Amino acid sequence: MKYSIFLLFLFYSVMASSQDWQEDYNVALEQAEEQHKPLILVFSGSDWCAPCIRLDKEIWQSENFKKFSKENYILYRADFPRKKANKLSPELTDQNNKLAANFNSKGYFPLVVVLNEKEQVLGETGYKKLSPDEYISLLNSFLK
Repeated sequence: MKYSIFLLFLFYSVMASSQDWQEDYNVALEQAEEQHKPLILVFSGSDWCAPCIRLDKEIWQSENFKKFSKENYILYRADFPRKKANKLSPELTDQNNKLAANFNSKGYFPLVVVLNEKEQVLGETGYKKLSPDEYISLLNSFLK
């Protein structure tokens, strides 16, 4: 019984602290429109790009960013993994390639694009050695 309670607690604590990265860009865009929130579109190479991995660990996984993003942003990660074990579905690969053609034609990794609900680019950035609060301020500076 104690083990079951522990697992239940662990599950809910992970769910409470996880971010809501959308798995489908169209769903993310719909949410941005409905909720009138900016869409943070991240181009990442999650299994090969060192700055992408640092951005994830230092910013995206920080409690400050998780808390702030839950209330203020819609998140979508267009991932481009290279390892066979991390291969995406053909549909997701196609979706991410189309996004890259529209918003990351130069192939920068990581690239963080802030879009409004009409898919207009408000600003772009990449990995920067900033605190989570400083990074949030940078993202918010594109909204003015």
